[in-house]
Amino acid sequence: MTIPYRGQSPRKSRRASGHFFVVAGLTLWSAFTLAPIIWILMMSFKTPDQIISNPPQFVFAPTLDNYIEVFSGPEFLRPFMNSLIVTGGSLLLTLIVGLPTAYALARFTFRGRENIAFGVLSLRFAPELLIILPLYLIFQNTGLSDSYLGLILAYQLVTLPMLVWMLRSFIEDLPNELEEAVAVDGGTRWTAFRHVLFRLIAPGLAASLMLSFVWAWNNYTLPLVLSGRNTQTVTTGLQQYIGYQSIEWGPMSAATMISIIPGVLLAVFSLRWIVGGLTAGTVKG
Repeated sequence: MTIPYRGQSPRKSRRASGHFFVVAGLTLWSAFTLAPIIWILMMSFKTPDQIISNPPQFVFAPTLDNYIEVFSGPEFLRPFMNSLIVTGGSLLLTLIVGLPTAYALARFTFRGRENIAFGVLSLRFAPELLIILPLYLIFQNTGLSDSYLGLILAYQLVTLPMLVWMLRSFIEDLPNELEEAVAVDGGTRWTAFRHVLFRLIAPGLAASLMLSFVWAWNNYTLPLVLSGRNTQTVTTGLQQYIGYQSIEWGPMSAATMISIIPGVLLAVFSLRWIVGGLTAGTVKG
């Protein structure tokens, strides 16, 4: 039982106790979720003997041999570059197609609007194992197999529904009076979208792009079936460290930690962008 100090009301004491338990619970949950990443990070700096030692070694002399091995050859660097190309291309195509789609679904009223919106969302509902075989047959017949364009188009099943539905909700929450005010001043819809709406939906756009990047970067099923030797991504490239007789735990851990860096950098950049979008206003004076 918490005894309130002199001058502290019982209500404030209970609030402080509740705040302490919330912080303690969140700290324990964060430690639980980050434990696998911390363990992989430790493995990436260990020698093979230190990795398989029993009991595990938490205090050891770190080594950079695993990172040197990863960076010394194309076995990992090529899939890493392929993932950057495919993920970046898929996000660019998603932005080009999804942004006007979300605006049209939010601002225009036409027959079949909700059916189109649900059809876009259903792409995310469909299990990848259910559609991967038809996609494979189509890619084989059209020459898209083992190509960047094929993977970029396939990744739209992952990235496009998220961006369209998140941006649609953001645009619907904005009052129509903003665009009407621009129209009164002689502006067009494009002018209103570029100078007014885009600043207001920037937080939603940043969040949706960040989630789309994570889903596309970590996707395993689509590149496993649709990619080849020339377009192998980082998720399937990590399998090269698993052999018939042994597993190279050190290099695989180092490659895993390197593959996390783009997502972390994008998250940091997106957070700064979100803050900038929230503080940007459209009211003069």
